[in-house]
Amino acid sequence: MGWFRAHGSALIGFSGGVDSAYLACVALEALGAAHVLAVIGRSASYPEAQWRRAREVADRFGVPVLEVNTDELNDPRYTANPTNRCYFCKSELWSRLAPLATERGLAVVVDGTNADDLSDHRPGGRAARERGVASPLADIGLTKAEIRALSAVRGISTWDQPSSPCLSSRLPYGTAVTPERLHAVESAEAALRALGITGNLRVRYFGASARVELDPVLVTYWSSGEARARLDDAVRAAGFIEVEVDPRGFRSGALNVLAGITAGGG
Repeated sequence: MGWFRAHGSALIGFSGGVDSAYLACVALEALGAAHVLAVIGRSASYPEAQWRRAREVADRFGVPVLEVNTDELNDPRYTANPTNRCYFCKSELWSRLAPLATERGLAVVVDGTNADDLSDHRPGGRAARERGVASPLADIGLTKAEIRALSAVRGISTWDQPSSPCLSSRLPYGTAVTPERLHAVESAEAALRALGITGNLRVRYFGASARVELDPVLVTYWSSGEARARLDDAVRAAGFIEVEVDPRGFRSGALNVLAGITAGGG
């Protein structure tokens, strides 16, 4: 809380994930509602389920929230889906939030980057630095595991929430990002959640084919028999024809590995 008190006021990029939810609650306690604004950037790449979690946290703790529409899907540099796609997305986001902070008289714009993120492939981090966005969690060295533990102590419901990056991360680099493809992925993942699948989940988009990644302990159960039939039906209902359950299970950053950007998933 000392970090926030030293700045006096803050605008928070608020996705509703583990990190930004914790950050918003700490900022609120440190500064009070009059000096904090959590801003949600909304577009087709932002999962609806994530938005609901963000609003639930904000409503429970009384975090002031503003929603703004972002327009990255009209940027051909973003929709081409290069390996630095996130740079263009975050450039769009911070180009809207930085002037908003100035307009509202808020001293600093912050994001939820944590200490673990600093060693990952995150081109969006460069966009944040270019706009002067601060990362207090990383600055004080908090890891994801520590943020989860601190969130549990505070009673923040996101403490055990799986990571949920933007829907574009399900498309291999070089595959154009379109609203239709994002909708197919989101619909498939929502259908699998409705079947009762918990934990980490990704539906990776490969044209007519979908590759489903689950936590390794769930792979065997959902790979055969009636469970597999229900999984296949759910994914096909979202528009896919072929469905694969990845036998290796969920791997964070799997498409970065496929593209040769990183050596392995986290």
